[in-house]
Amino acid sequence: MKIDIVEEIEIPEKVTVASGKTLDVKGPKGEVKRSFKDTRVSCHVEGKKIVLKSSKATKREKKRLYTYIAHIKNMIHGVTEGHYYELKSCAAHFPMNVAVAGKQLVIKNFLGEHVPRTMPLREGVTIKVTGDIIRVESADKELAGMTASDIELLTRIKDHDRRIFQDGCYIISRGGKGL
Repeated sequence: MKIDIVEEIEIPEKVTVASGKTLDVKGPKGEVKRSFKDTRVSCHVEGKKIVLKSSKATKREKKRLYTYIAHIKNMIHGVTEGHYYELKSCAAHFPMNVAVAGKQLVIKNFLGEHVPRTMPLREGVTIKVTGDIIRVESADKELAGMTASDIELLTRIKDHDRRIFQDGCYIISRGGKGL
């Protein structure tokens, strides 16, 4: 059954939103841009509200519209409060050293390796290392999550038994939610 759907999202005081081909959300923690490409779901700003409309929406358009609403709410939350992931570096066999050097994350002495493992940092992501806790922060939820998973993959062990060699960096919390 096809119906017309109109949904509105309130814009907080400290946030500015500009719509066009992309939706630009700016706030105190940064800026997030996202393109919503579906022609059957329109997204525009009216005063202090973001209005999403879909006329004669089928089940597919309804799902896409509510997905867009979730993305926009995550964007607003990101530019006001920010998204973060916390990782813990575990080193049982060799003392591992994690540091940020310039625009790279460097892990030295992982499983006694002589060559350090490095990962370039993405734009818009900040990484803070305090002791054995690595904190990844960003206004964009997807960038923060991808960076945290890349750090986990950087210390992945392939040749050893993972039940014995549990060294690595593992996500322990994300955005206020425990794991």
